[in-house]
Order: sequence, then structure tokens, then C-alpha cells
Amino acid sequence: MKVNKIMALKLMLSLALVMGFTSCSKKSSSKNASSATGWKINDKKGGFQYNSKFKKQETAPGLVLVEGGTFTMGKVQDDVMHDWNNTPNQQHVQSFYMDETEVTNLMYMEYLDWLKRVFDPEDENYKNIYEGALPDTLVWRNRLGYNETMTNNYLRHPAYANYPVVGVNWIQAVEFSKWRTDRVNEGVLEREGYLKRDAKVLDAKGDNTFSTETYLNAPTKTYGGNEEIVLKGQRGRLAAKEDAKNVYAQRTSGIILPEYRLPTEAEWEYAAAADVGNREYNLYRGQKKYPWKGNYTRSGKRQTKGDQLANFKQGKGDYGGIAGWTDDGADITNVVKYYPPNDFGLYDMAGNVAEWVADVYRPIVDDEANDFNYYRGNIYMKNKIGEDGKAEIVTGENIAYDTLANGKIIARNFPGQIAQVPVDEKETYLRQNFDKSDNRNYRDGDKQSTRYYDFGNSEEGEKVDDSKRMYDSPKHNVTTDSLGNMVRKYDKSSKRTTLIDDNVRVYKGGSWRDRAYWLDPAQRRYFPQDMATDYIGFRCAMSRVGPKSDKKKKARN
Repeated sequence: MKVNKIMALKLMLSLALVMGFTSCSKKSSSKNASSATGWKINDKKGGFQYNSKFKKQETAPGLVLVEGGTFTMGKVQDDVMHDWNNTPNQQHVQSFYMDETEVTNLMYMEYLDWLKRVFDPEDENYKNIYEGALPDTLVWRNRLGYNETMTNNYLRHPAYANYPVVGVNWIQAVEFSKWRTDRVNEGVLEREGYLKRDAKVLDAKGDNTFSTETYLNAPTKTYGGNEEIVLKGQRGRLAAKEDAKNVYAQRTSGIILPEYRLPTEAEWEYAAAADVGNREYNLYRGQKKYPWKGNYTRSGKRQTKGDQLANFKQGKGDYGGIAGWTDDGADITNVVKYYPPNDFGLYDMAGNVAEWVADVYRPIVDDEANDFNYYRGNIYMKNKIGEDGKAEIVTGENIAYDTLANGKIIARNFPGQIAQVPVDEKETYLRQNFDKSDNRNYRDGDKQSTRYYDFGNSEEGEKVDDSKRMYDSPKHNVTTDSLGNMVRKYDKSSKRTTLIDDNVRVYKGGSWRDRAYWLDPAQRRYFPQDMATDYIGFRCAMSRVGPKSDKKKKARN
């Protein structure tokens, strides 16, 4: 009996081992098989190709991950104005990346150097590209102050290299972000072997440049269609095969990063407040007045007790305090990373310089319309298709320039990029989520939101009379006569009631010129997008693709 039991036990163990090996072989054989069809993915013979080894989004240069969540937007600690400019509302922000510091003079100088090398200002086709990107250094001048030292030195002198750039208007900040996107992705593709080494330095010139969107949509037109630079496959390993497929990097490759851009107002405020430092389970314990804990601008920690935590104006005629250890360390702006970071690891989210954000300004944040990734300013565009049925690439001959209200000329796009046009009925027909290209006025400034709107009797597309605009802001205009001379038309009307229009943008955070009242992350102000100052700078953000966080959530003990 004992012998039979032992034999039966051995037989069961043998069967279990066989079944185990069988299941392992099945799993291993199905590792690269499609869950939808059972077909093999990434078969060398062809078929569906996909980056099945992708792990997570690469953290791009200069950025820090900000894990998304919910927060109360617009809740200021001291509301002395008692106006509609700040109305607390609950919002949820998706995870994103943000620059660890404000964009510095050194970073912006690299941008200017690239523009000057690639688009020669002496060339008639490119003469306005470099000049249009130059910061306005005259913002430092004051009728009753001597600030010529900053006017002449602040942008370019090495002593100010790691100070935040100023004199940059909102449009220039947006263009810098686009340029940064292309240069970072150009470096990534070179590293991964899709572009010839050092082409970004040696071969980039005029119409022969790299654009991320051009590479994704028309890779053979990148670098002016130079096949020696734009390689087929990684390091050109498929160049010999005429019929090779999927030879260029695509979205499915997982290596091309999303665009750098200005953060939305909701993202900036969420990142600045860093309420995660006050989180207890799923609640926030208390309301922060500043990006750091406590209700004071000086440090309460034993090692740094009494030190100022930001650079701001402490009183009339007091921009830094009495010389010595109690001073905040700066007369004007200060070197980035001088003060401690907040709980997200971000520096200077209060003080130093205020910062442009992406949003068009309106007095109220419309949380009834949206409470997820709130942003006002969407203008939906699409690639322009040429007569040949393919995407139209911008060249030095067809590049478009915009003349701003203050007379400054800025390139709308750079050679090598794909020309853009507004979306039309093909994209909007029978859609519920959007019905036109320009949505800046949605529910606050468009025809339907004015008191003159007659529902049912107004025709679709009918323009609003100038006297019946909801925001009756001045209308300045700059044109060019037949001789190329600039004609400035300044709106001198005394009947204007507001400065709000579609061309004013929100800026956040206190600056070296502001009192402590403006250091509250929820405070908001606005400024014309085509004007610059000596106290507004900016930093970039980037959307997060994939999981909300890099780390798995663990229960607290």
C-alpha cells in the first residue's frame, strides 16, 4: 500500500511539472503575440510593428514631474480687493512636467545664438526672425532712475547668466517653447540613430532644419529632404532596402517627446501651491498662504531661521532689506535656485520674476463648463495641405510674419515647419465638444454671452457690432503702407470701459517688484501678450503621457 501511494505521488508530481513547463512555453511563445488577433507583433517578416519594450516617458531636460491631483483654485488667503478676479473653485490637474527653474538668460541666449547661426539676419528672407526674438532690454529704463547697467548688461553679461530672462513678451515665450521642443527631439533622434550625428550643428541652415511635426508627418521633407541626414531606420540599417516599412521614428516608437509649452494657469497654481506637502490621506490639512508652509516670508527652520524664502519688495523703497544676513540677497532679480524649492522641487514659484502662463485672461474661471485641465485659449489648427496633396512646408520665401500692436515684427513660424490653418467644418461637423477653431471667447466674450444676443433671431456667423462687444477694450492697429513704412493707429477713444480682450494673458506669482501680497499662488493678473516688462519671465511645462505617477501607491503604516 505504501509503495502504491509513493508511486501515485511521484506520478502527480511528474504531471504537475509537465503542465508547468507547458504553461511556461505557452506564455513565452505568446509574449509578443497580439491580444486582439494572436498574430505576432514585431515580426521580422513584416506586419504590425510596435515598441513593446516601452517603460515610461523620458524626463526631458530641465523638467521635474508634478503628480496631478485635485485642489481649490483661486483661493487666496488675503483678499483685500473683494472682486471677481479670484473665485475659489475645485479643479483637477493631470500629471505634467514643469521646469525646475525659470528660463534663464543663458537658456534664452542659446536660442538667440541658434537663430542667428541658422537664419542669417543678413539674408532678406530671414532678417526679421532673429530681431523678432530679441528681448526688449529697454524695459529696465525708468524716467527717474539710473538703470542703464541692466539695460546694457542684464541679458548678455556672464554675471547674469543664471538669472531669469525678462523683457520677453508672451508670444516670444511661446516661440521659445516651440524651438526647445524641436531641439530636444532633434537630440533624442540623433542619440537613437535616426539622424546623422552632429547634423544639428554642422548642417542646419536656412530651409534645412529639423521640426518635430514635419518629421512625424513628412519625414522625407525634414532637413530639406536630405537623405544623408534623415536616416532610414536606426543608424541607417534599413537604407539599402527600397521597400522597407516603418523606417522612421513615429509616435509608436515612444521616443519622441511631447511639446514644451507654457503651463496653464491651473497647472502653474497647482504646482506653486504644492499642497501635497499638507496632504493627510485624501485631505489637505490647512491652506497655504505661500508656496512654503507657514504664514511668514522668513524661514522658521533652526539652521536657516530668519532667512527670507523669496525675493520680493518688502516695503516702499525696500527691495531687499538692510544689508547683512537679514537681506533677501537681491536688489533686482536673483540667481535661480538661491532660495529653497517647494514640495514639488520647484524653485522661485514666488518672487524673483512673475511668470507668463498660457491662458487668456477672464475675470472668472468657468468651472461650470470644465473642472479638468482647465484652460482658456484653445485655437485648434491643422496642417496646411498644398496643391500636391501633401503637407506644405514653410520656406524662406513663404514665411509669414505678424506685426504686433506695438510695431514689433515676429515670425509666425520658422522655415522647415509645417504651415498651419484653422480647423474647418470637416473637423467640427456634428461634434459636441467643439464647433470652431477659435475658442478664446467661449461662454465669456462671444456673441452668445453678450446682453445683446437675441436667441433664435441671430444668424450663425453674424459679427457683433463694435459698440455691442462684451469687452469694449481699445483697438490699436499697426499697418504698413506701399513704401513699407509702419503706420500706427492708436485707439484714442474715451468710451472704452475695459482693457480685457483676447490678447491679454494671465501672469502668476509675485516678483522682485511686488509686495508679499502677490506671492500667494492663487493671485492672478493680466498683461498684453505683445508687451514685455522687467518683472515677468516664464518657465516651460510638458504634458505627462501614460501613468499618473512613477511609483506605486503604498498604504501608510
